[in-house]
Amino acid sequence: MEKIAVDPDFYSIATGFGTDPQDFQSETTSIASSIARGRLENGRRYQATKEDDYWGPSDEQQFEAFEIGHMVFLVLDFNQPNPLFRAPIGDSPKHILDIGTGQGSWAIDVADRYPSATVRGVDIFPPPVSWMPPNCVFEVDDVLREWTWRDSFDFIHIRLLYGAFPPEGWDQLYKQAYDALEPGGWIEQMEFDVRVSSDDGTLKKEHQLWEWGPMFIRCAERAGRSLNIHETMRSAIEKTGFVELHEEKYKIPLGPWPKDKLLKEVGHLQDAHWNAALEGWAMWLLTHFGEPEPWTKEEVQVFLAKVRIELKDPHIHAYNPAHRVWARNPTMDELEAKEVTFKAETSP
Repeated sequence: MEKIAVDPDFYSIATGFGTDPQDFQSETTSIASSIARGRLENGRRYQATKEDDYWGPSDEQQFEAFEIGHMVFLVLDFNQPNPLFRAPIGDSPKHILDIGTGQGSWAIDVADRYPSATVRGVDIFPPPVSWMPPNCVFEVDDVLREWTWRDSFDFIHIRLLYGAFPPEGWDQLYKQAYDALEPGGWIEQMEFDVRVSSDDGTLKKEHQLWEWGPMFIRCAERAGRSLNIHETMRSAIEKTGFVELHEEKYKIPLGPWPKDKLLKEVGHLQDAHWNAALEGWAMWLLTHFGEPEPWTKEEVQVFLAKVRIELKDPHIHAYNPAHRVWARNPTMDELEAKEVTFKAETSP
């Protein structure tokens, strides 16, 4: 991928850029009465259908991070005809499913864009919304259980579910999506690479951010989950039987250091995203699977304080890689042609 040019006039993200995550808080993040009872641990709320279902919290602070993350992706693809997704689903889809809907912003935006469609957002916790379009439905469910939706989907969307399932869980999810899509329907997935990089060597080995990704990858492996789904999702989707695969790779700057105006705005938002999400990303994994032994809450907070200092350093030009994959369910004609070819190749 092309290197991101650094803005030579950029000196400090603390000057001229309000990076307080509160600046980005949405009306939809007020969840005083809407979140169901979950388990409390180290001052954070976790929602699960089983005790160890998901490593990320589902509380007000993390919903705020979800909302800023949604804005990151909208600005990142601002110049696209449709910044919400790339799959060519046409102008009048009927049924759309958002797996891991989080705070629900993507599902709400898609429901607004496609009034012809019923958009279902599903997660293991209820989203903190007080209003939604009449064609948007939120459901609390475990997507690794049997799907009971009667209508087939035109489009299934997945975003930022790294670490959500063990490897066999991902295989099961893709198979369920394949079976639930209309012939010719689309699946799309967008995931971060949790490792942080720089093109110009300003991120160095002595920085906390250098080891951030590798350390959490190891923690997640000990928890039986992979944070490297961005590396495996294309091949897993193709193995399931999807066709016409497409992939796009991104560099998402950490901070408004790029020269490009759009990437500067993306970096500004991503910095706020990180500051809002850091503790939620780190606390459970480090206190359960930290190295060389599980960390205390206080040790995690000291570590995160160092990370936040580095995020403010204008001399570190860091970015998160991200990957998007979209693919199509075969049509009936394609499946029939494949079956004819298989019989011809295997007949004596």
